Formats: sequence, C-alpha cells, structure tokens
Amino acid sequence: MGALVVVPDYRLAPEHPCPAAVDDCYAALEWLLTHAEELGIDPRRVVVGGESAGGGLAAAVAQRAHDTGIDLRLQVLIAPMLDDRTVVRAETEGRVSVAWTVPSNRFAWTSYLGHAPGEHEERPYAVPARRTDLGGLAPAWISVGEIDLFHQESVDYARRLGEAGVECELTTIPGAHHAFELVAPEHPVVRELRQARVAAMREALRDA
Repeated sequence: MGALVVVPDYRLAPEHPCPAAVDDCYAALEWLLTHAEELGIDPRRVVVGGESAGGGLAAAVAQRAHDTGIDLRLQVLIAPMLDDRTVVRAETEGRVSVAWTVPSNRFAWTSYLGHAPGEHEERPYAVPARRTDLGGLAPAWISVGEIDLFHQESVDYARRLGEAGVECELTTIPGAHHAFELVAPEHPVVRELRQARVAAMREALRDA
C-alpha cells in the first residue's frame, strides 16, 4: 500500500497549552487537503492517527473534522490519551502503572489543559472523551494494552463510539503496558498488531 504520511510538528505544553496542539494538527489536515492535487493524493481517502498523547490529538482532530464537514476514512488511536478524569479515578483507587504513571498523567493533563484534571472543562476538543455526542465520527481502530493506564478510557471510548453508530474495532493486548510496542518492536505480538493496523488502514483506503 502506497501512502503519503504527514507528521505535524505541533506546539507542546506547558509552554503552549490547549488548544495549540489541536489547532496545529488540524491546520496540517487542512493544508493536506488544500494541497491534495499537487501532492498527488485523493482528499476523499485520508486517515488520521497517533499514539498516546498523539492518539488523543488524533481523536480531537477527528471530532473537529466531523464538525467542519471534513470526511475521514479512519481514525487510528494507539493507546490514546483521551480522558483527564482518569487521573482522579486512578488516584482514588491507588492505581500503580508501568511506563506511564499516574503522576506523569496528572502533570501532562495539567500542563495541557492549564488546570487540574477533572475540573470543569468546556472547550470542545480539549478532552475527546468528554464529548457527549460521538455520532457521525469517522470509523475508528483502537489498540491498548491490558495494563495500560489508558486501558479503561480506551475501552469506554470504543464502547461509546459503537453505541453512537460509529464503526469501531478495539484490540486489547493481554499483559501489555503503555508504549510496549517501543520496548519490544520485533516481538511476535507487536508484529501481529502492526499488521492488523496496516490491514485496517488498507481496507479503509480502498477506492469507494
């Protein structure tokens, strides 16, 4: 499968809090569509995706694209960071996580939002999981490790997408922590997961 990949160089928090990163990623999507002809791509066959915080940004871009009339073929969310309220729940439960910890999650969300996680938040694309209506969004392919701190929020988001009528494939990897693909990139489970991800994109990008 031949595909053009565009990787946005988005601004980072805390120096540039929300909505800077979402604005930058969405601007990259608009640029791609505006220059589709000269880039030799079909603007009707576009996928957005990302991992961890990038997965959260991809989900936010997919929401904004829907609201502005841009049709996407697929959103690929790899262990996505979707819900700031996970911080509060994990702290209450005394959760201990591998690779990406609860304190790290608190720092990241506080830096990004500009306020403590779990507080009132009205900005439409700041926290993808806080969106009440997921209807009409692009189909989704989501993967997450079973012991990843983001596991439950990923499962909940996938369930809500399905309930809203959005086609969604969720893959949970038993015993896997956050960023496990980077730790063991040649493990058979990781290779199989990559193949499944590519297959999902290949199917989504088939000519209509």
